[in-house]
Amino acid sequence: MPLNVKQVEKLVREAKPGATADGGGLYLRITTTGNASWQYRYQLHGNRRTMGLGACSAVTLADARSKAADALTLVKSGRDPLNEREAQALQVAKQSTTFKDVADDYIASHRHGWKNTKHAQQWENTLAQYVHPQLGNKQVDAITTNDVLTVLKPIWQTKAETATRIRSRIELVIDAAKAQSLSEAPNPARWKGHLDKLLPRRTKASKGHHAALDYLQMPAFYQRLMAERDSLSATALAITILTACRTSEVLLAQWSEIDLDSILWVIPATRMKAGNEHRVPLTAEVVSLLERLPTREGYLFPGARQGKPLSNMAMTMVLRKLGRDDLTVHGFRSTFRDWAAETTNHPNMVCEMALAHTISNAAEAAYRRGDLMERRRMLMTDWANYITAPAQVTGA
Repeated sequence: MPLNVKQVEKLVREAKPGATADGGGLYLRITTTGNASWQYRYQLHGNRRTMGLGACSAVTLADARSKAADALTLVKSGRDPLNEREAQALQVAKQSTTFKDVADDYIASHRHGWKNTKHAQQWENTLAQYVHPQLGNKQVDAITTNDVLTVLKPIWQTKAETATRIRSRIELVIDAAKAQSLSEAPNPARWKGHLDKLLPRRTKASKGHHAALDYLQMPAFYQRLMAERDSLSATALAITILTACRTSEVLLAQWSEIDLDSILWVIPATRMKAGNEHRVPLTAEVVSLLERLPTREGYLFPGARQGKPLSNMAMTMVLRKLGRDDLTVHGFRSTFRDWAAETTNHPNMVCEMALAHTISNAAEAAYRRGDLMERRRMLMTDWANYITAPAQVTGA
């Protein structure tokens, strides 16, 4: 006999463990702890299955019968109600889960397994700067190859190391989503057999661009460079690296531009690429190198010819002496930028100003009045502390 409301209330109140049939596969089940809920029991393709329909406190007898009737309709058509419900829940999860959600979960679950404590911060920084503006709010299984290329193309040739890491990280996040059944499509960020057909290999990408040292090798490289610090050219290269300035800005620097009391170097607009005066905060390491220079007038780095600075090739020759003729002096600016993006929380605006880059965003340019000197001083101090930290020389 079918149950009625009063019978259901009595059974729930008595809380006697067991299952009472209502008919059509619907049961009122009470556990040994007194919890009462509805179940739909069915058989499909020779398999017996039980589907929960909700607690009695939330689902009425009429609602339970309606849910059981819907499930019965599916069974009669050869479809499994449990599988249908799981597929429905997965679809809802897909629609509500973004790339950023999966990325955040990935970082959280791997954070304690990464040996390098800064690895999680590197992930967070690079994704926030390069990936999330394009993919962060996208549904994971809706991300296409073109979406990935939109992220990678602008930096593929100019920031090869960073771009390579970012591609790998996008691939790992989407693989994690696939493992959770949040995406069934082929991974649009995979390299072999996919993006390698659409993007040039790094050896081709670097042609015509400034070869840069991986920032992870920077401390070891700087130690080797300091072994040559009695060389004027090596000191010029060290100051170029520490200030993230261009080659010409350093080689043409004059003592009249240096204020050691204010620990500041002011490069006049006439010597800047963008035509604007550039103030460079001097760190303790830079001051120490400046104080070792043999002269206090004229060029910081005078050349062999009277009244002329060192040759443009001087620092390049230092690289060759160190066995690193695969690098360029200008590439150390990219090394600095990659380090800042991947290992620090310094704002993008501060990093770009440290490099004296022109502001491409008109709105940002209109509101920015100062040059963020104190924030840049903190950034350059962090950079100096990083590259002067003890490191293994091997592999630099």
